[in-house]
Amino acid sequence: MRRYSVRDGTLYATAFYLAPPKQVHRLHSMISTVPGERHERRGPRMTEHNFASAVKKIQDALGPDCPEARGVRAVTSPVLGAELTEDDIVALLDAGPQEQQTLFALADKVRKRFMGNAVHLRGIIEFSNYCVRDCLYCGLRRDNRKLARYRMSIDEILKVAAKAAAAGYRTIVLQSGDDFHYRADDIARMVERIKRTAAVAVTLSVGERSRKEYAVMRQAGADRFLLKHETADPDLYRRLHPGMTLDGRLECLAHLRDLGFQVGSGNIVGLPGQTVRTIAKDVVLLRALDVEMAGIGPFIPHPDTPLASCPPGDLAMSLKALAVARLALPLAHLPATTALATLHPDARRMGLSCGANVIMPNVTPLEFRRLYEIYPGSIALRAPEDGGIAEIRTMLSSLGRPVSDTCGHSPKPEWARATRVAHTSAH
Repeated sequence: MRRYSVRDGTLYATAFYLAPPKQVHRLHSMISTVPGERHERRGPRMTEHNFASAVKKIQDALGPDCPEARGVRAVTSPVLGAELTEDDIVALLDAGPQEQQTLFALADKVRKRFMGNAVHLRGIIEFSNYCVRDCLYCGLRRDNRKLARYRMSIDEILKVAAKAAAAGYRTIVLQSGDDFHYRADDIARMVERIKRTAAVAVTLSVGERSRKEYAVMRQAGADRFLLKHETADPDLYRRLHPGMTLDGRLECLAHLRDLGFQVGSGNIVGLPGQTVRTIAKDVVLLRALDVEMAGIGPFIPHPDTPLASCPPGDLAMSLKALAVARLALPLAHLPATTALATLHPDARRMGLSCGANVIMPNVTPLEFRRLYEIYPGSIALRAPEDGGIAEIRTMLSSLGRPVSDTCGHSPKPEWARATRVAHTSAH
């Protein structure tokens, strides 16, 4: 059971979880808000000693004698990342051009050690671009009257899911805006029918709902739920999400954890008002949440939002945030995000070289895909209807990274059995 709250401008996250059985570990983190700044270094630069000290903590935790993982395996008690303080994380994020090569290489080593070489492909179906929220950075926001809206029928969704499974995807991600046209029973019916006809895992990303609604979806067989926290700064969160609070988002994440979902969250890099310290707090929060997945990608301004004139997130900082997240979360699935790939044509390859082990191609029908415009110019608009899975396989082959033939459940001990069952059913 987890409890989260924001009091007097400070976020308190206290997490309790069972791993291994009969042992309860308690993790307490305090994440303070900071004044808004951009990512430029503030005052004297972090010293090389601080960076080296943080790197040494990871190298010491890895140890010289631990063998490389052969494929995805459960690791019973990873101490890696637990010793990194917030100041350590700031030092790592503040790495200069030469230091960041050390950071990326270390993150890649940690990824290989704990998650193996295989890359998991998750096929995303964006089934509705309606949204009741009015987030300042998002092109799907309620007040964007220029966007033509759509909803896919359940039969259309099932047809796309079947094609994606046939193409080789082992996880289907059902994603939408916060669209209450689809009741929990509707989403449950989608999940049940997909899992009845294909040996896949199902991830949901449908926004904030009640605990009761989440329970219906979980009972139907949904394996995972992705709900990004976006920023760990409560004041910045409130400004960017009118009528919403970070407390409310964390309460939803607590419900998802308690109901038995594999939980994903994540943050946006480069939001107006964000600092390097803020991003460090995002990583600390992800560690406190003990997430099974973390999506970290850059801010890309949309022309029909209040943040249209703001600069996009920085590619180097986005990659550093991904790499540091790998060091702090050795057992989490980390995607090379679509937003990252939209910033730079080779960013997927870059992401996979600094900690990522997941790619999430878009398999939404092209007629709808162009309308799911959280930000403009998505790389998904240039991909074929199957998400470009053949091209991705070719790119992965050039990196010596095989495509996973499993559903890619978390390698944490509490999920190891689900991983083995899914792998067995596929053969």
